[in-house]
Amino acid sequence: MNEEPTAPVLHDPSRHDFASDNWAGAHPRVMAALAAANGGHQPGYGEDAYTARLRETVRRHFGPDAEPYPVFNGTGANLVALQAMAARWQSVICPDSAHLHTDETAAPEHAGLKLLTVPAPDGKLTPEALRRYTRDLGNMHHAQPGVVSVSQTTELGTCYTPQELKALAAEAHAHGLRLHLDGARLTNAAATLGVPLARLTTEAGVDVVSFGATKNGALYGDCVIVLDPDAVSGLAYVKKATTQLPSKARFVSAQLLALLDDELWLENARHSNAMATLLADGLSTVPGVRLAHPVESNAVFAVLPDELAQRLRRRYAFSTWDPDRGLVRLMTAFDTTRQDVERFVEAARDLAG
Repeated sequence: MNEEPTAPVLHDPSRHDFASDNWAGAHPRVMAALAAANGGHQPGYGEDAYTARLRETVRRHFGPDAEPYPVFNGTGANLVALQAMAARWQSVICPDSAHLHTDETAAPEHAGLKLLTVPAPDGKLTPEALRRYTRDLGNMHHAQPGVVSVSQTTELGTCYTPQELKALAAEAHAHGLRLHLDGARLTNAAATLGVPLARLTTEAGVDVVSFGATKNGALYGDCVIVLDPDAVSGLAYVKKATTQLPSKARFVSAQLLALLDDELWLENARHSNAMATLLADGLSTVPGVRLAHPVESNAVFAVLPDELAQRLRRRYAFSTWDPDRGLVRLMTAFDTTRQDVERFVEAARDLAG
């Protein structure tokens, strides 16, 4: 009898780090959904049964006009959304800490999108700050703002409340601007605030969402969700032109269905948030360690003494956020365990002593 070949395992599957939630693997239910979608043939480019089902599921969460466009990744989702929302002469207003500005390797600029960055110490853009950037509307010598883009959660792990988003949307719309939400961790914000996804998007006046799945337990793939069809133009063509049209779209859609159909998104987000809170509570007791921002999602920002950070890095991976301040970022994921957190805190306490 011929045996199935065994794939090599090239890493230690028991190791959990705190560098990023996209270091985690895929949730077993997501992997099961992929296996279930794998048999036989299905039409390509989004004409399959899974993408059709995804449309129904997305509308249940985001409203009857919501239209999903599965893509490969978050940067792609942002580019597709913003190119479809902004005219060639328009710019995008965003916080200076936005992933769009700091971590997408000038992809927006390569796509012809000028970014107008706004200082935001807590990661949040306010109507008052936005108002200062709308004074140039109508001035032909200045890039015309067309879209406002904010991240939920912010790059500092903080959350916009539904009221804050409503106020921001109202200010943007009053000036004829559209509101885009980079929702790489939208699920974590909804879990923290205890509200449905629609409360932070459709009901708040958001026009288009880049919905993140990869950081919430998917293998790969995210989704552009258009909430107001009048906010975009030619999105399907932009998606193809920017190489974000999966030929086998059913495998992205199947993962999104696994997360959205049975509230797995919420289960994963609640767990990762809880592990971040546990981590923050533990680190706050370590001598010399100071929490830098409120822990409102699955991100912990802490100031560590240099020597302690160096020693910890010999055992664990985590990100340096601001080396001048000793600020680091630690991320938890759906598969972070209480034991992972307790071991890290114990190691920090031992090394600090």
